Amino acid sequence: MPTSFAPPSPAPSLSARPPAQAMVLAAGRGERMRPLTDQTPKPLLRVRGQPLMHWPMQALARGGFVQQLVNTAWLGEQFPAQLGEQIQWPGVPEVQIRYSQEGQDFGHALETAGGIVRALPQLDEVFWVVAGDVFAPDWVFTEQAMQRFADSTALAHLWLVPNPEHNPDGDFGLSAEGQVLNLPKGSPGCAYTFSTVALYKKAFFADCGLPPGNPEGVALALAPLLRASMDRGQVSGEVYAGDWTDVGTPERLAHLNGGIT
Repeated sequence: MPTSFAPPSPAPSLSARPPAQAMVLAAGRGERMRPLTDQTPKPLLRVRGQPLMHWPMQALARGGFVQQLVNTAWLGEQFPAQLGEQIQWPGVPEVQIRYSQEGQDFGHALETAGGIVRALPQLDEVFWVVAGDVFAPDWVFTEQAMQRFADSTALAHLWLVPNPEHNPDGDFGLSAEGQVLNLPKGSPGCAYTFSTVALYKKAFFADCGLPPGNPEGVALALAPLLRASMDRGQVSGEVYAGDWTDVGTPERLAHLNGGIT
């Protein structure tokens, strides 16, 4: 839906806000999207009339998850300039936004796990993580899904998609019992790709080697942590069968926009 901003309202102080229920990943450089990302961060490239990251942010808000955190690095100043601290779309609850400014604080992005650990002090005990550069217009985020995960023994819950053309060898397998399996890429059963949408408990990051807040700004990848946790039987998952696109190339962006980037 087209962006429409409500009149600004005073923002509560950060200490007075409830913790963020969701983190929107927006710190990447977007190398494969160059030259489009030389001047515009990938999550702010427009898809069907609005910045790409607005789609998951709106879906989260419709599910009641209005406390959102955005991490930034490449061209990070553009995010608060465009989003501000509150944003309102027609028919969508107002979103309260806070930032984890990795580029400003450390001069570089911290990779996915490093960025999440950096933001942990601002996040709730159970929280969503979504990528700001994935287009899934029909995604529905629910409190029921969060509560079901919170009540489980899993430390992470991943939504998987059938392997797309650009990742035919897949990322993971999935057991009949809903356990995500650490399988070699291309092996039998490695039929799914990580959608980037997931729920985590803070405990998932307890043994990652970094303290909450990542004060030294250490870059840390997420995949090795997930695979190790899968081997311990701590990662559950399910398949998402709806429309989903990893907007990783100018060609995919153009396809979503009917040939117009």
